[in-house]
Amino acid sequence: MSCENRQVAVVTGASRGVGKGISLALGAAGMVVYVTGRSTTASGAQLRGQVLPGSIQETAEAVTRAGGLGIPVACDHADDAQVRALFEQVGREQGRLDLLVNNATFLHENLIDPGPFWEKPLELVGILDVGLRSAYVASYYAAPLLVAGGRGLIAFVSSYGAGCYMHGPAYGAQKAGCDKLAADMAVDLEGSGVAALSLWLGPQRTERTTIAGEERADQYEAFLAQAETPEFNGRVIRALLDDPALASLSGQTLVTAELAPGYGISE
Repeated sequence: MSCENRQVAVVTGASRGVGKGISLALGAAGMVVYVTGRSTTASGAQLRGQVLPGSIQETAEAVTRAGGLGIPVACDHADDAQVRALFEQVGREQGRLDLLVNNATFLHENLIDPGPFWEKPLELVGILDVGLRSAYVASYYAAPLLVAGGRGLIAFVSSYGAGCYMHGPAYGAQKAGCDKLAADMAVDLEGSGVAALSLWLGPQRTERTTIAGEERADQYEAFLAQAETPEFNGRVIRALLDDPALASLSGQTLVTAELAPGYGISE
């Protein structure tokens, strides 16, 4: 299964949505992409009573069709042992790692409901476990592989919610935390050739936002009109990985839509 001439990526939380789109863009660039998540069947997750399409197998197959090699790995990112096993598998099968995209996030179905945080389920705080802590753990196990290669990128999927009110305090703390993880990991990675970046994505066109748009068309019409595709952001991440100036960017929080024109990328 080793592909010595291909760059290798791990994209966490890639059954659907942002992670899937990023994986497809990396696959189109010819990369080996380890697709992780808990959904091993298309009925693995629901929102508002609707089945969310997508599974790690489906994403991996789509990555391969796009020109890369997709490898599905069932992984619950709340379980540190499973995360460790994931990166042991990558090291054993590929002997290298070039890119980690920390995308896995717990998204409660009441996240976007109106109202103060204390009137919503306490379970929303789970985003600090799968979303923030899980990104630290994945980076912890990925770092030795990345450093051994002498060059690479740890990318955190963040958003404008890190700097303004968006979906409540738990969501905002998770995004701000990812920005800080990138900044501080960059200090520890200095001189290794591996960069850490936090990326603010704009509104995304995903299965979840489609359902939200159907429920609240009056609120989401403008949102969806300016939304990005996850594939767009995947192309930006790939361009960052190949940028000769990557080391000089390490530790920063950057906006993908602002980076894209410099790399000749558009929707």
